[in-house]
Amino acid sequence: MSVVRFLARPLLASSFIVAGVDKLKNADETAEQLSPVLRRAADALPVRVEEKTLARAVGATQLGAGVLFAFGKAPRFSASVLALTSALNTFVEWRTADIGSQELRSARRGRLLRNISLVGGVLLASVDTAGNPSLAWRAQHLAADAAKTTKGMRADAAKAARSVSSDAAKAARSVSSDAARTTKSVRADASKAANKAAKKAAKKAQHMKHDALKAAKGVREDAVKAALAAKDDAAKAARSAAHQLSSGSFA
Repeated sequence: MSVVRFLARPLLASSFIVAGVDKLKNADETAEQLSPVLRRAADALPVRVEEKTLARAVGATQLGAGVLFAFGKAPRFSASVLALTSALNTFVEWRTADIGSQELRSARRGRLLRNISLVGGVLLASVDTAGNPSLAWRAQHLAADAAKTTKGMRADAAKAARSVSSDAAKAARSVSSDAARTTKSVRADASKAANKAAKKAAKKAQHMKHDALKAAKGVREDAVKAALAAKDDAAKAARSAAHQLSSGSFA
């Protein structure tokens, strides 16, 4: 608590404390003065309560709130209570004041201004946070922090989405490149295998051709030999026949 608050709160609460003590001491006068309001309050309660008792309750409330405020205990709440009781007193005094002469009217106006000043003072005290953030400030900054966090999460999500998209595109390009290289390699291997098979087939065909030519040459030579042997045999048979014929004619 600052020095200003330490001194200002008892000074501001002093008039309320004195007024509360007066209401407790002069309960009959207070009840008469607040009669229009107390009568309505008594009628609104579920049980029968005397106006004098309500007047004492008002005085005790004002006294208790003033003491709490003077000692800095629950200052905002006690200041709010003092503002309510002071506003009630201001209204009642304004309605019940005697205005039969100019002096009385001036006195009523002076009391009104004094009471209004006190109400303004305790209203300011009721919103005094002693340097701490108020609920409205906290709510506002909490909403701002939540919006900032949400914005950051959206940015992170968008960044993550872009990163995933980029990684997916890179992976797709890599797969496409690998597929192209694999296809090229398969084509090269297939071409090499086809060339190797063609060379092997050509070599085998050449060997088969050589073997066929060699076989044909052997067959031809055998045929020539057979033909020559048959010619020799025919010639021998012809000579033998001719010899027999010649032998028979001489006999």
